[in-house]
Amino acid sequence: MDKLNPKTPDAPTKISGVGIPTSADRRDKIQNPNRHNGGQNKPEDTKASNKDRSQRNPTISAEEQAQSELGQTALGRHILKFVEYCVVDRGHSELTRRNYLHYLRRLHGFALARHITDAKGIGQELVHDWRLELSKSKLSKTTVNYHVIALRSFLKYLAKHDVATMAPEKIELADQPEREIHFLEAGELNRLLEVYGKNNDMADLRNRAILEMLFSTGLRVSELAGLKKSEVNLERGEFSVGGKGGKRRLVFLSSSARSWLGQYLKRRKDKTDWLFVGQGKGKKRALDFIRQTSDDQPRTSDDTRPTTDDKRASGALTPRQIERVVHRAAKLAGIVKKVTPHVLRHCFATDLLANGADIRAVQTMLGHASITTTQIYTHVTDQRLKEIHQKYHDTKKHAGNQASSNEAS
Repeated sequence: MDKLNPKTPDAPTKISGVGIPTSADRRDKIQNPNRHNGGQNKPEDTKASNKDRSQRNPTISAEEQAQSELGQTALGRHILKFVEYCVVDRGHSELTRRNYLHYLRRLHGFALARHITDAKGIGQELVHDWRLELSKSKLSKTTVNYHVIALRSFLKYLAKHDVATMAPEKIELADQPEREIHFLEAGELNRLLEVYGKNNDMADLRNRAILEMLFSTGLRVSELAGLKKSEVNLERGEFSVGGKGGKRRLVFLSSSARSWLGQYLKRRKDKTDWLFVGQGKGKKRALDFIRQTSDDQPRTSDDTRPTTDDKRASGALTPRQIERVVHRAAKLAGIVKKVTPHVLRHCFATDLLANGADIRAVQTMLGHASITTTQIYTHVTDQRLKEIHQKYHDTKKHAGNQASSNEAS
């Protein structure tokens, strides 16, 4: 990959004398507004004009605002190139790209306030002050570390492309307290699951199916929200899902999850392939988008068809909406502790281990890359180890005591 010098965008494709802008043109227009307005804006007015433009046009997306903001400095343009590199060259997910863009945009704003506009200005003092500000903003140590991880990856990228900046190995992650696992007791879990499924309407069936799926499969909420009907094999009770880093794993449905999901899908009359969809207003929007978004044709860089995110926003449940379903179920079940989809993932893991499952098998079913991540559930196996110790370790001692007692008598 070439060094990070801004490149001149390709010329627009010409069709019958009409210029059709490419994705490079759109990006260049955001990053270099002066080039497209006849140079009417002075450089020092660019930032203010961009702010005014976003205020005048409420439809401008957060992504466009970030592109516009970062395109004004050399540091910002490096960041834009980096997040593009993460997807194209490294194969990271779109979620990783968005998170890195979010974290590094914060760094860019912090650096800009100190008149630092190039990668050369990133040093230990700036990084220290940035981390201090993040900590003062009441972010958790874990979240601050996420910002630092993004920064280190960015610095490694710059070093790889011979851009003068701070060495990434000079940055250390902060120590974090041992992760605390929250899960539900058996009685609480049963009350939670039984909240829905009594009214037999569409929303009720859908919500029960969501809870059953989360507990049966241990899916992450983003994985559940991204599922399609065509991906789930109800007959076999198993299907593969793409997890973090695009790694696929096999997950299994319990008989209860299969039953409730089958009832829900049988009642569905819409044509969308998303597994879980909204009710009411979302239905019509979803059907309208489906008619516009046939995936039969390959997507090009100039494609204006709605993306997967657009489809989801128009019909399928988002991760946040699924979280609300779980929160409401907990409230209706009278559970005072905080219950999230991830808590049900913990319940899935602890239930398996408590019933004798091998930790390596649980690691595979959860999609953990490292066994150390799965070992956070050892609190469940501790009690079983105690029982094993008492059952087997004290056997000879008890037998010896019994023999002595018999001889004395």
